[in-house]
Amino acid sequence: MEPQARTAAASDPAPARTVADLVRDRWNDHRTGLRFEDRALTHHEVAEGAATRAALLAGLLPADAPPHFGVLLDNTPEYPLWLSAAALAGAAVAGINPTRRGPELARDILHTDCRLLITEDAHLHLLDGLELPGVRILVTGTPEYARLLASCAGALPGEATVAPVGPGARILLYFTSGSTGAPKAAICTQGRLAAAGRSLAGHFGVRRDDVHYICMPMFHGNAVLADWAPALAAGASIALRRRFSASAFLPDVRAFGATYFTYVGRAVQYILATPERPDDRDNPLRVGFGTEAGAVDAGRFAERFGVRLVEGYGSSEGGAAIQRTTGTPPGAIGRAAPGSDLAVVDPETGRERPPARLAPDGRLLNGSEAIGELVNRGRGPFEGYWRNPDADAARLRGGWYWTGDLFFRDPEGYLYFAGRDDDRLRVDSENLAAAMIENILARYGPAESVAVHAVPDPVAGDQVMASLALGPGEEPGGTATAFDPGSFRRFLDEQPDLGPKMVPRFVRILPRLPVTATNKIHRAVLRRAGFRCPDPVWWRPPGSAAYRRLTDEDRATLLAEYRAHAREDLLGR
Repeated sequence: MEPQARTAAASDPAPARTVADLVRDRWNDHRTGLRFEDRALTHHEVAEGAATRAALLAGLLPADAPPHFGVLLDNTPEYPLWLSAAALAGAAVAGINPTRRGPELARDILHTDCRLLITEDAHLHLLDGLELPGVRILVTGTPEYARLLASCAGALPGEATVAPVGPGARILLYFTSGSTGAPKAAICTQGRLAAAGRSLAGHFGVRRDDVHYICMPMFHGNAVLADWAPALAAGASIALRRRFSASAFLPDVRAFGATYFTYVGRAVQYILATPERPDDRDNPLRVGFGTEAGAVDAGRFAERFGVRLVEGYGSSEGGAAIQRTTGTPPGAIGRAAPGSDLAVVDPETGRERPPARLAPDGRLLNGSEAIGELVNRGRGPFEGYWRNPDADAARLRGGWYWTGDLFFRDPEGYLYFAGRDDDRLRVDSENLAAAMIENILARYGPAESVAVHAVPDPVAGDQVMASLALGPGEEPGGTATAFDPGSFRRFLDEQPDLGPKMVPRFVRILPRLPVTATNKIHRAVLRRAGFRCPDPVWWRPPGSAAYRRLTDEDRATLLAEYRAHAREDLLGR
């Protein structure tokens, strides 16, 4: 039976205004559209499953509440099926982070006014003991679930809705991945998500025969906006990995014939840390798109796998976007996307920062005056946070959208990422960006990953602390490389773009850096521990250029100095 909605034609369909349009476009498409482990669904079967679930939503979501439901799932076929169902029904999906626990997890579900929660047996234990009044829990793979789906079989797209379907209809409530405070649920409408999918599909030349590998968690905006949406817009297929696995990355890519993937945080570093093989370049990938890989690791990835990584930038909330074009210099993200009026400003005065002065080798020569916060002074697609007017006001100040990210701009207008707003350090009255120091320390051979953050100075301002995760050495069994303070000091001295105030005062050595659920370094955890952590810490005592092991006596002396200047309460924040 054919749906009453517009169906796919032999030629490209007219530009879709909603995600529901994109789902309906695939109704008559019987090519493979989704692969997961040993399962495969056609595009038509995905659209059919979405229509069934949309009808189920119409029967389960109460009419007296916002049309929201939560999804607490790994990257299984159920996730894109429910996203597509939400589009057809006019509902919104709140992506629930399975790494959240207890009251925080309950808060995310209740804050987004979810009256239905879709989960799976693997995550059911997370809900034990939680107070979730008014929330119905539906577990996939159970007899009840199968019975409910069977009762809605044969539904057609557009037959069952819970709210009007249009460009302004909410489809996503996805939590920002901030590491401090309660996460904010950013609103994304069908119009914005469809436009993002079309834009990225066009930018990367996504074809119908492409395969998008989704290994980043789908509760996060990266996987949905930058991977699933462009595949849906272009009629490409998707391949799912339940959870990211560095060791399974290349086997998956080959098995699925994947041509495109997205990444965030340290995913690229984890892949690079897997053992090299002579056939690493034997893979179908064309491009990887993401953020925070860093220029050094992007180069290593291209050399090893023959795949270019495109570093992009777009705030999760949609308020600002930078587009990489031909001719973008190494290290730069790109220029402002069409329609944006981006500026790098002093966050205190709002005055525009002067252009960066770059040395022939790309070193930033005037970082303290060129680095500022990126703002969008024009009209942006920021759609606000759900039930959080204070957060809305903090983003939109003086008619501008404030990204909270640090950048600098070269004389030609190319923008360079310099860190997050909370990654700023002030050392001896000089403003520094943690990301700039991290990019330099990433060259240190034994380090697999690096994080830089501030620790309060005992008297005023900050001091630089670096955390290094060292790779395996040559010893039998792959034991970790021992930290060599002399070698590290010599490395620092050889870096032409490492200013004297950038040199770490403290160096923490640990086997693996803590990360958030989206593989971004969890700097808040590192910052709270500071030099009072259980891992080995090396430091440069005042007046010394050499590193030595921080002892209990050293810590006691430091803490006494903090107390003497009434700054001990700043530690651990």
